[in-house]
Amino acid sequence: MAQIKTEKEYEAAMARIEELLPLTWGDHAKEDSPENIELTLLSDLVAEYEDIHYPIATPTLSEVLKLRLYEMGLTQKSAAELLGISSPRMSEIIHGKIEPSLSLVRTMCIKLNISPETALGL
Repeated sequence: MAQIKTEKEYEAAMARIEELLPLTWGDHAKEDSPENIELTLLSDLVAEYEDIHYPIATPTLSEVLKLRLYEMGLTQKSAAELLGISSPRMSEIIHGKIEPSLSLVRTMCIKLNISPETALGL
């Protein structure tokens, strides 16, 4: 199969994907249609190119915690209470100044619904 090698090819593939999307939704959504097959192939090529040229770094525990607190509508103080730690300790963890203990990471995973892999940076 071909490979996207340049930014110009990448931009052309993205433009074609934009053209194909409306043709593969709703009443036009047939899995074996030429448009859907082309969209699938182009999407795979674009994903491969992006993995190489635009990699997404694994988020830090601090970043994950900030997002989760926002999603759950929690303040640092309410999160600290939920996890059974002091507010200053929660602040240090959120700002990346200290690493939580494994038992606290386990509690975060359970009470904040964070995957262990994410919490441990795997």
